[in-house]
Amino acid sequence: MAKDGFKVMDSDMHVMEPPDLWERYIDREFKTLCPRGLTEGVRDLRIVGVDGKPWGMPVVEDRPHRPPGRVYEATEKLFRPYSERGWTGEVQLGAMDEEGIDVAVLYPSRGLHALSKADLDPRLAAALARAYNNWLYDFCHADPARLLGAGMISPFAIDDAVAEARRCATELGFKAVFVRANVANGRNWHDPYYEPLWTTLEELNIPLGFHESAASAVRQVGDQFGSNFMLRHLFSHPVELMLAAGSMCGAGVLQRHPRLRVAFLEGNCSWLPWFLWRLDEHWEMFGDVWAPELRMLPSGYFKRQCFASVEPDETPVKYVVEHMGSDRLVFSTDFPHIDTRFPHAVDELLKLPLSDEDKRKILWDNCASYYGL
Repeated sequence: MAKDGFKVMDSDMHVMEPPDLWERYIDREFKTLCPRGLTEGVRDLRIVGVDGKPWGMPVVEDRPHRPPGRVYEATEKLFRPYSERGWTGEVQLGAMDEEGIDVAVLYPSRGLHALSKADLDPRLAAALARAYNNWLYDFCHADPARLLGAGMISPFAIDDAVAEARRCATELGFKAVFVRANVANGRNWHDPYYEPLWTTLEELNIPLGFHESAASAVRQVGDQFGSNFMLRHLFSHPVELMLAAGSMCGAGVLQRHPRLRVAFLEGNCSWLPWFLWRLDEHWEMFGDVWAPELRMLPSGYFKRQCFASVEPDETPVKYVVEHMGSDRLVFSTDFPHIDTRFPHAVDELLKLPLSDEDKRKILWDNCASYYGL
């Protein structure tokens, strides 16, 4: 399908899960405990528990008492036809055709909040992840060559995370697994607790995606802004990804696991030059005490093993390419979320002040490298 001569892989396209996904797919013993999606809008991302209270979202949320805003209204209008057709796999493929996407790796919408609950029972968390992954496996059957899955894993019990990562890779055929970037169980990502997971992902040759959201019922950098969604959304995505990147690159995880591939998704990439410079600076000042195990600059681990997604209209990406090249950047439409540029995301990317070689890497080559295709 190549668009203007470029093959296109979406590194982070979203599905819109049915509101009753967990009721239909979760293990029988958890059916009375699982959340359900709300349907007040055509792309309502919220889920609630059996008590009707928000699940995985902050209790300070007061957006229902504010006007929806012009961007919300525009996206409701844009995506109403897709909602009316049920957000099926066939609908997803139609959207990909409209945008000019050859292959997409799929991440959740409602599911981004499923495990963002501080008091979540580890067994229930694992069951929620399994249910989502089983649903996604069925969804991808619409065209398994074009619809590729990224599996959800629960950080609440490491044995469950390891087992589900293995199932995603060996039974479901998924191309990645993902976690939210904000820590859900009080442990940073460089905690020894996670070592079995990193070892397993290396063994399976399946990459890890960090993917944040603007809402969480567990600790998140956006919390200090209360119900101000604009500021929560502004900071939560890139800053939480920076925190995760600090753990992975600056605290020894990627030194210990040199074959682990990691992506930082839906948080822009333009922070990379400053962030990696500052990370290197601090290692040079303090690394002999706090990170003596590192064998190269922290930025070297990012450039060796990590990727970050580019927004279609992210004009500062030119400075990233000038500073560190284009080899670690991947394309994302963020369909069908509120900041997507669908159906002109690819067109917007092609307008960026980059060489054709850089565009080719971002639109396809780097995505294929990250996902091991």
